Amino acid sequence: MKTYRNPEKKEWPAIIGRKKQGTSEQIRKTVADIIADVRTYGDAKVLEYTKSLDGYDTDAEGLKVSIEEFSTLDGDIPDDLKKAIWTAADNIRKFHVAQRPEDITVETMPGVICTQKNVPIENVGLYIPGGTAPLFSTVLMLVLPAMAAGCSRVVLCTPAGKDGKVAPVILYAAWICGITEIYKVGGAVAVAAMAYGTETIPKVDKIFGPGNAYVMEAKQQVSQDCAIDMPAGPSEVMIIADDSADPRFVCSDFLSQLEHGKDSQAILLSTSENLVKEVEKELPVQKESLSRKEIIDVSMEKSLAVLFRTEAEMVEFANFYAPEHLIIATKDCHLTAEGIRNAGSVFLGNYSTESAGDYASGTNHTLPTGGWAASCSGVNLATYMKKMTVQEITAEGLAAIGPVIEKMAMAEGLDAHAEAVRIRMGKKG
Repeated sequence: MKTYRNPEKKEWPAIIGRKKQGTSEQIRKTVADIIADVRTYGDAKVLEYTKSLDGYDTDAEGLKVSIEEFSTLDGDIPDDLKKAIWTAADNIRKFHVAQRPEDITVETMPGVICTQKNVPIENVGLYIPGGTAPLFSTVLMLVLPAMAAGCSRVVLCTPAGKDGKVAPVILYAAWICGITEIYKVGGAVAVAAMAYGTETIPKVDKIFGPGNAYVMEAKQQVSQDCAIDMPAGPSEVMIIADDSADPRFVCSDFLSQLEHGKDSQAILLSTSENLVKEVEKELPVQKESLSRKEIIDVSMEKSLAVLFRTEAEMVEFANFYAPEHLIIATKDCHLTAEGIRNAGSVFLGNYSTESAGDYASGTNHTLPTGGWAASCSGVNLATYMKKMTVQEITAEGLAAIGPVIEKMAMAEGLDAHAEAVRIRMGKKG
């Protein structure tokens, strides 16, 4: 693990080595072709791509998961896993239900009443990657806030295997959340189908969910016509730790992040050279027993440690990086956290492993990456809602505010606006 010591600010961008991920022309064109095909030909192209890309040959009716497929789930999932999923779901539901906002009403002047209402997005589409690691935890993270927000229709797309079956654990997670409208479509094809609708798959108002480069590119391309949750890229963790941190814990969080994918990144910030050395010694020991060590070997090449003289410098560097996940393992982690402004999700203390947020503590694991935490939030209840304003003006209110409107409208040369006030006040233009 490469270690930097007290770098100057001008060196920070190069040290991080994180650049906005550009999409290759090949990916861009492939995705554009898929979107155009699905938008123009609907189910016919969805079925064609599902066969050629996923190896699942079906008719339009076979795209939707049937009730019979849900009814046979019990024997496919161990009881202890079911219990774990229920516990995680309960925590996630509690945390997101607590986020329900209240409408506000303000009488800005007598007879002028303004209200801000919180309205759920009516139709949402969720994408859940399948393959060798079906992300059933993401089902919980995306469905439960949608249900808590009150979205009228929640549609889920996930790829099936060549046998036409969706991973049972994905179906189970959806079932316990109350979702049964699931389509066996993956990748950019699923994004296009949800964005524009087909004869079988409904058009939605906003698309949520992670995926590979093709999925991310598809979300960007359809975002001109359909809202998406957020920009996303490779997963990352930053750890701020001093000599009070346990190097074994720090190491375990490093490795748990790096196993996500070959483009993941982990960065350790510390004021303790001894801690950095201990973590370096521990990394190969813990890695040896892990099943995804080949992936970790590649992602480790991008990972690093940075030594600073003071905690204040570590906090400043963290805000500059704006990590997806930020673990703070310092003597007074709450005090350290007061300076943090840019992070997707923060984990305080030696026992707050990032794995808790990924699965079961209750916070959402769908978070901004690549520095987007400086301006974007992770998925939360508000992500599934919109603000709508309502106003009511009485005759008394118009008498008070009308001259203000009239004066401003005439100054902008919009006399029809002014006349709309005058006519109500019994005035001639």
